[in-house]
Amino acid sequence: MGYVQEARENHVKKKVEEALRSKMKQKALKECDQYTSKYAQCALGRTLSVVWACRKHAKELNVCLHQYTNDTVLEEMKREYMLQQDGKAPAGV
Repeated sequence: MGYVQEARENHVKKKVEEALRSKMKQKALKECDQYTSKYAQCALGRTLSVVWACRKHAKELNVCLHQYTNDTVLEEMKREYMLQQDGKAPAGV
């Protein structure tokens, strides 16, 4: 019963979840801007060689992005959203 209750509490509409994912990705890109820049510099003017020449930069970027774009972060954002929605509900309802 606890699992079902928790699932209901964390359930949000599909559009809301998509918006939260988008917000999560934007924050990740902002937080990892230095790694994005390094990777872009490395990749500049390369074609196929970018795969092995920029492997280190790509891995650093992925590690950084994963810190901000994982299921735990998304679930926390959903919880915060639900709390905000509960706070906006009229007192009589």
